[in-house]
Amino acid sequence: MATIKDVAKKAGLSVSTVSRYLNNHPYISDDKRDAIKKAMDELNYSPSSVATQLRTKKGNTIGILVSRITNPYFSYLVDSIERTAKSKGYNVLIMQTYDDKTSELHMLEMLKQQFVSAIIMCSMEGSIETIENYKKFGPIVLCNEEFPESDLLQVSTDQEAGSYEATKYLIDQGYSKIAYCTGGDLTTNGHGSNRAQGFERALSESNLSVKKNWIFPKTHSIADGREVACKILKQDENKRPTAIFTSSDEVATGILSEYLSRGLKVPEDLAIMGFDNQPSTEILAVPLTTIQQPVKTLGQEVTNLIIAKLEGQTYEVDYKNLKLELIKRKSA
Repeated sequence: MATIKDVAKKAGLSVSTVSRYLNNHPYISDDKRDAIKKAMDELNYSPSSVATQLRTKKGNTIGILVSRITNPYFSYLVDSIERTAKSKGYNVLIMQTYDDKTSELHMLEMLKQQFVSAIIMCSMEGSIETIENYKKFGPIVLCNEEFPESDLLQVSTDQEAGSYEATKYLIDQGYSKIAYCTGGDLTTNGHGSNRAQGFERALSESNLSVKKNWIFPKTHSIADGREVACKILKQDENKRPTAIFTSSDEVATGILSEYLSRGLKVPEDLAIMGFDNQPSTEILAVPLTTIQQPVKTLGQEVTNLIIAKLEGQTYEVDYKNLKLELIKRKSA
C-alpha cells in the first residue's frame, strides 16, 4: 500500500506539502496540486485509511506544551496558536505537563518518533540542554521562555521588564515591604527566572531587601494563592508584607479572596499585583492591578515562526506588538 512519502517522492515534493494538500490547504500552487493528484492516481493512493492517517500525522501536526490548560493565560494562548495553525493547514496536539518533567519528555519523544512535526513550548520543566538535544528531530520554539544563550527558536515578551515595572509601581505607591509569588523556584535560568530578576532589580534600585519568608515559590492556582494568604497572616502582624507581586492573576485572585473572606481590606491590609490581565480580573470584588500580556499576538507570532521554519521560509517576529502594559486598578 502506497504511503504519503511515496506520493511526495513521486511528485517531487515534501511530505508536508502533500499533507497540506490532503487537508485542503488554500495556499498550494496549481502545478503542485496537479503533481500530487497525478502521483496519487498512479500509485492508487487513498488517504482515507486509519493506518495511513496515523503514518502521515507528523506532516501537519504541531505539538503544544503547557503546564495547565485550566489557567486562562494558557487557554487563550492555545486558542490563538490553534486558530493560526488551522488557517495555514496545520493541526495541533496539546499536552499538559502539570509541572512534570516526565510529561515534557514524552512530548519531546513524540517529536523524535515523528508523531508531531514541531513543538511549541509554552512552559518548561526540564533543562534547556535536554530540550536542545531534541531539536535535530524537528523545530522547537520556546514561547515566553527566554534563554539568550540558546540557539532554539524563541518568541517572548520582555518578562523581566514587566516584572520590574510592576514592582516599581508598588514601590512608587509607597510600599516597601513587598512579597513575591513565582511559578518557579527562583533558580538561575529556571522557570520564571526573568520575572524574578525584574522583581529583584526594582527592590535593589530602591535599597529594599528580599526577605526569605516573603518569597513563595511554585505557586500557580487560586488554591495556591489562598495558601499564600494564610501563610502571610500567620506571620507577626508587624512583620507581614504590605504588598505582594504575583506572577499569575490566579494566585493573586486566591490571595484577594482569602483576605476578603476574613474581613480584611485590599489594598489597605495588603496591596496585590497580578500578571496576565485575565478577563475576570476587572470584575473581582476589588479589581486587580496587573500586567497585561498580548496573548493573541504572541500566539500568532510563535505559530507563524514555527510554520515558516517547517516550510523552509524565513519569518521576522513583529516585536513592536508584543509589549507588556501595566493595568492600574483598585487592588494596588
